[in-house]
Amino acid sequence: MSGYSSHSHSPPPDADKVHEIRCESSGKRSQAITASQIQSPIAPSSSLNTSNSELLSTYECPVCTDYMLPPYLQCQSGHLVCGNCRPKVTCCPTCRGPVPSIRNLAMERIAQTLMFPCKYVQSGCKSTFGAQEKVEHEEHCEHRPYTCPCPGAACKWAGTLSQVMNHLLRCHKSITTLQGEDIVFLATDINLPGAVDWVMMQNCFGFYFMLVLEKQDKTDSGNSNQQMFYAVVQLIGAKQDAQNFIYRLELSSKRRRLSFEGQPRSIHEGVAATIAQSDCLTFDTNQAQLFSENGNLGINVTIQQIPPQESSP
Repeated sequence: MSGYSSHSHSPPPDADKVHEIRCESSGKRSQAITASQIQSPIAPSSSLNTSNSELLSTYECPVCTDYMLPPYLQCQSGHLVCGNCRPKVTCCPTCRGPVPSIRNLAMERIAQTLMFPCKYVQSGCKSTFGAQEKVEHEEHCEHRPYTCPCPGAACKWAGTLSQVMNHLLRCHKSITTLQGEDIVFLATDINLPGAVDWVMMQNCFGFYFMLVLEKQDKTDSGNSNQQMFYAVVQLIGAKQDAQNFIYRLELSSKRRRLSFEGQPRSIHEGVAATIAQSDCLTFDTNQAQLFSENGNLGINVTIQQIPPQESSP
């Protein structure tokens, strides 16, 4: 079915500059919405959800089956493909014609009236959003896949929360796990040059916590380099579970003490976000030397569980 277009056909992009997805890989038919459809209002009350669902099926990408978001580009026969898949195809995946390149304004107007489900609906998210709000929500959705919580970008693993510990125990066997609510996190060789990470885990109250000490090179306003340490406590669990705990990090030596108390972050939020918001124990190399011994730094870690009536809503 031919869709409404706002202007004349424009030539498809250079096929040599895109990665190929074989057109035969999808036999699914795609329908475009005509201008006449936009003149029919969506039925109210009892038929609203049905009408929304019927229209949403028209917005499914024939390649990845995700819901397409504006802008909508169709081929000469009215077939569409989503913005993520379009750069990867060399022809229309439905009719094998030229790559979709004609903007369909009618579908964009209809999309403004629809509520799209989160792409993590199969993982448990039941929320629906307008086209623009959907993208913003999915970047922070609590049901999105968990990435490996170990610092650095070397490990590309992603999976469900229930799979995180199995991944850590199988692929990161060098990480030490200590038992109990009061432990000492010992970071060795803190004088090593450059950016360095120290990681260990703590098991208490039926949960695992990941303790991370990061040393980063920082440049101050005077363009002089300075190394900073950041100690972070993360719960290997969901954000709502993290609200049930508080932790205390403490450096101590003769007549000196440096401490920080806070609520652990979920590993979903990540170490970088925690450091960026200064929600952690922070100290420079000069302070580290005051509390270290022979290049080793011991951080006292205490985790407490908050009674339900006292935890944050």
